[in-house]
Amino acid sequence: MGAIEDYTALIDAVESQRDWLQGPIIPDYWGGETAKRFRADPKRRMDDNFGILAAFVRPDDVFVDAGGGAGRFSLPMALRCHQVINVDPSIGMGQEFDESAADAGIDNASFVLSDWLDVDGVEGDVVHAAHVTYFVRDITRFVANLESAARRRVIINLASVAGPMLNAKLFKMVYEEEQTLVPSYAYLLPALWEMGILPDVRFLPQGTTFDGVPRPPEFPQTKEEAVEVALAGIWLAPQHRDRADRVVRENFDELFQQEPEGFVPRWMPDVREVLITWEPGKSD
Repeated sequence: MGAIEDYTALIDAVESQRDWLQGPIIPDYWGGETAKRFRADPKRRMDDNFGILAAFVRPDDVFVDAGGGAGRFSLPMALRCHQVINVDPSIGMGQEFDESAADAGIDNASFVLSDWLDVDGVEGDVVHAAHVTYFVRDITRFVANLESAARRRVIINLASVAGPMLNAKLFKMVYEEEQTLVPSYAYLLPALWEMGILPDVRFLPQGTTFDGVPRPPEFPQTKEEAVEVALAGIWLAPQHRDRADRVVRENFDELFQQEPEGFVPRWMPDVREVLITWEPGKSD
């Protein structure tokens, strides 16, 4: 198989395992409380990684965020450019985006309710997709839409280890099988090369944070808090919570190391943010 077929096969395997564990995805899976957790203050102090991203955007630019959710990246960018367009298929994310923009007094940001694969008529100087490609089955069409919408620059932002894979060790403990690999840059880059795209790739200087705000790590202070942290991290079906709770408690000393700052997880891999970027229309 080629790189694009490999990528598609990985997504199929991920979806198959997820459906087996959790059943079909509910409507607006990313809405409700999940969307609220993805909301962040647009005027917060951003980290160095965001500064590197923002350097691609000029004051008179239109910045398009493909799958931009509640606006973690696009609303801070709206304070730095002419216009922001956020395209996302979640109604709940759109509500959080609009409310966050209104609360911050941002009037140059709009929300388009659409899957990026189906988007039509949206264009910008810079088109950006952050932490979206992990679950995109038709990666060729997704990237083609990024290219066709961008006048000057395409940017894909992702973690060196896809978020769901951060807890693969816990998953194996609970389910006694390997978690299906969620693809990150190591699989996306060969797919891009197969499309004739030779992007610039940069590993950013700071580790990933949920909202792009630099802060010292915070660790659970009690054993019960540590257990909850572990359970929250597993791709866990609700009906399996009791079993997972038992497994975490039985393996607690293997999973956590007690330090003065709290219970430090032992299983988490080191993660860097990766910026993949290219000029549209310059593929081979």
